[in-house]
Amino acid sequence: MPELTVRNLLTDPAWQAGDLGLPLPPTTHAVSVALPLWQDVIDYEEEHPRIAAALQAGYPRFFLHPLVSALFEEAAGRFARAGEGCLVFPSAVTAERAAHYVEEKTGAAAKVVPYGWGTLHALVFTESSRRMAREYWRYCGGVVSSRMAARALSGERGADQSLEESGQAAKQQIRSRLASLAGVSPDDVFLFPSGMAAMAMAHRLVTALRPGLPTVQLDFPYVDVLRVQQAFGSGVKFFPVADAAALEKTGELAEAGSISAVFAEVPSNPLLTCVPLDDLSGRLRQSGVPLVLDDTVATLVNLDALALADLVTSSLTKAFSGVGDVIAGALMVNPRSPWYAFFKAGLEAEQAHHDLLWAEDALVLEENSRDFPERVQRMNANAAALTDYLASHPAVDQVWYPDSPARFGRMARPAGGRGCLFSFSLRDEAASAAFYDALHLSKGPSLGTNFSLCCPYTLLAHYTELDWAAACGVPRHLLRVSAGLEEAEDLTARFRHALKGLTG
Repeated sequence: MPELTVRNLLTDPAWQAGDLGLPLPPTTHAVSVALPLWQDVIDYEEEHPRIAAALQAGYPRFFLHPLVSALFEEAAGRFARAGEGCLVFPSAVTAERAAHYVEEKTGAAAKVVPYGWGTLHALVFTESSRRMAREYWRYCGGVVSSRMAARALSGERGADQSLEESGQAAKQQIRSRLASLAGVSPDDVFLFPSGMAAMAMAHRLVTALRPGLPTVQLDFPYVDVLRVQQAFGSGVKFFPVADAAALEKTGELAEAGSISAVFAEVPSNPLLTCVPLDDLSGRLRQSGVPLVLDDTVATLVNLDALALADLVTSSLTKAFSGVGDVIAGALMVNPRSPWYAFFKAGLEAEQAHHDLLWAEDALVLEENSRDFPERVQRMNANAAALTDYLASHPAVDQVWYPDSPARFGRMARPAGGRGCLFSFSLRDEAASAAFYDALHLSKGPSLGTNFSLCCPYTLLAHYTELDWAAACGVPRHLLRVSAGLEEAEDLTARFRHALKGLTG
């Protein structure tokens, strides 16, 4: 695929009807896509043909990039028979786990065959099992990136020695960059092809440590964080509101030895709630229950999740990259954790079998992340300015954003802020569509990009379960915004224009 026309989304955002389906950013390997109108989001969820025809990109775990789709088709032509489908995974281990998932969920056989290029392996399944195969791809995040697919389709045998060496050097720089911010050794930082791949690995580790026990999810999380805990292991006890009663119950479950681990996002997505973990973390540690935190929204710049957690996951696709043209994740192990040796050994064994972050993606991520701390501080300031403005507007019903970095408790960094992400709702829910359509910002999934992004989050993430989400405190008309690097005055003016005429 050729590179697309350069467009500066800071000054020329993709917000109009004609931008539907454009990659965000406008590059071959973009990880988001323009859904500029409220009806576009509805039609996307309803799988309307006009949306499918327009989409040129999408988030890689949900949307098959044209290059990845071409790879699957090429593999199906070689390995699948009539009535069979085929996906390609980055390693034999990942493909075999997918095969086990498909067989467990459907009862139908699935097989794994070497693709014949690098470490890629094809999963072949009955066509009736396709949904489950794609579900594994989405939930566990062991994806083939668009850059890796392009190289595999090119006919070249694999990464040449020079590319392999450059990629390994880039990975070491990324690990060192993250480790420096986290205050740990680079050897305690492990890279994955997506944030969900890191999260799924964390789940495998804690459930192997305490097998046969469910996990606990505190607060309403990003959709697939909960899905992994529901679909794998021994299930999950879900507390959508982490109030005092939920924290006490979690502590009691830990002391009774009836849970394997506790998961939480700091803060949560999309409600930006900060679970008060200072006391609970000590109680969990004393009870022998690991704490797994995800710091994607706050980032390492604002928050030290390792002050409390045994394992920390993060999507490097988001603010760490900023550009929005590469997918990756990280899992960090706390060297002060009593399970440090167990977790470290598990991770080292995993990555000895398959180093899944493709060399070219690592090179792009390393370059994108060089100014990571500076960008986060700018995003912090813009999000704070926008939430202050919205909180005082008569048409706005509620704003979800940490009111102070102190909400992070012992995890708060002295010079840290509150992050780039916030959500809000309007008093007149019926006006949400008109506001969204009029907002001069790029509109689509993902967060942490250098350009601001807005989306009707609940519609995108929970369209088939809107009543359930509302019962968990997530309104169906909630709007989520990721503040970028634009000038604060410019951003405020864009919101002022979209809110014009709305008084509540």
